[in-house]
Amino acid sequence: MDNVSNAIHYIFLAAAACFVIGLHLMNHPRTARRGNTLSAGAMAVAIAATVWLVAHQGAITTTGWLVLASGGLIGGALGLYMAREVKMTAMPQLVSLFNAVGGGAAALIAVNDLLQAGDPAALGARVSLPGALDIVIGAVTFTGSLVAAGKLQGLISGAPVVFPGARLLNVVLPVSFVAGTVWLVLAPDSRFALYGLLLVALLFGVTMVLPIGGADMPVVIALLNAFTGSAVAMAGFVLDETALIIAGMLVSSSGGILTKLMADAMNRSIANIVIGGFGTGDGGGADAGPGGAPAQVRPVSADDVAIQLAYASKVIFVPGYGLAAAQAQHELGDLAKLLTDHGIDVSYAVHPVAGRMPGHMNVLLAEANVPYTQLKEMDDVNPQFAQADVALVVGANDVTNPMARRSGNAISGMPILDVDKAKSVVVIKRSMGHGYAGIDNELYTDPKTGMFFSDAKKGLSELKSAVAEFVS
Repeated sequence: MDNVSNAIHYIFLAAAACFVIGLHLMNHPRTARRGNTLSAGAMAVAIAATVWLVAHQGAITTTGWLVLASGGLIGGALGLYMAREVKMTAMPQLVSLFNAVGGGAAALIAVNDLLQAGDPAALGARVSLPGALDIVIGAVTFTGSLVAAGKLQGLISGAPVVFPGARLLNVVLPVSFVAGTVWLVLAPDSRFALYGLLLVALLFGVTMVLPIGGADMPVVIALLNAFTGSAVAMAGFVLDETALIIAGMLVSSSGGILTKLMADAMNRSIANIVIGGFGTGDGGGADAGPGGAPAQVRPVSADDVAIQLAYASKVIFVPGYGLAAAQAQHELGDLAKLLTDHGIDVSYAVHPVAGRMPGHMNVLLAEANVPYTQLKEMDDVNPQFAQADVALVVGANDVTNPMARRSGNAISGMPILDVDKAKSVVVIKRSMGHGYAGIDNELYTDPKTGMFFSDAKKGLSELKSAVAEFVS
């Protein structure tokens, strides 16, 4: 190894170390921005070092340089556009697309390396085995993430999509790519084994995610993120690049831990989630408004709710995806500030699967300048509901449903926010529609619950104006 190659190797290792430090800094909101900046800077340096290495080796043609430059410019422009224009409500879909791009790119690295090998038959298991695993994991991640993004965007039904023979197919396909992996390792020069393995893995990505209901999408996103990291790590073994292995395993391990935590928060095993069949899609229930609501539901007006809020001592807000969909985080933040300025104790109860991906709700509220100290995790806030004068639910459904405490229903055993233990409950919701689990929410028919039928943004604006009149 010459001096230039040696220097580049150390640059890659330094970048990998920065990834580790950056991930550690993301443990806390106060240092998360610094960690993200450090990681992004390290990635920029790693990309520049890669270009330097390619130039030093002199193994790229003028056409190759044009392709490289075009890819960088197009990718950079798309990244900048998405960072500036994509709404926070669409962030889960964007993360799924990033997973797809990462997994697909990693798979293509292995495909290219095996196709371009001068003597594929001479490749040892040290290259062919991680190459085969890279193709499988990357291809599954690519198509699976695209399906997940489609479900989140509403292009594909959020309900489980099951067709005759789907379960059998999801058993046959994994057996097929295990056989294909063995075949490719034993015969790296077999184009049939290579393309067959790629095709089977791409198909399995689709059939694996289609039967999974929208309620499990936060867990699926985390799982596919872990898959992406594993594919990148395998690509690192193929290219014999340590930095790529480290970066990939960081993503894989953190994504795996997050997947387990998210599954636990829903009281569901990862295997049960992958098997699929849970949920009907958001809004899958009845669409009754104020006039068509069941008799046992108690509708309330903005003035009714404003009186409760203005004279409360402790208020807990419970945000859900309805808040994100309505882009109402700023209105909620303004209402909370108005109450806080009036001397009322305000906090936010954030369920681990609130929104459509891990941390989604925290980011939305941070965007509205909500003090981090007011954000309470489920275990911390649940004991406080009994002391709350008002619990205001904004667009949250399944995570507040008391039915989870009983057996025999779709959400049995799922940890929930103990909203029903508050002295008074107000729910802002457009209709009586179901959440992703597709079942009625018993909280809505609780005698102490008032249903304020409204779009979250409009309803919170009305509440803010009404409360301002009472506290002025």
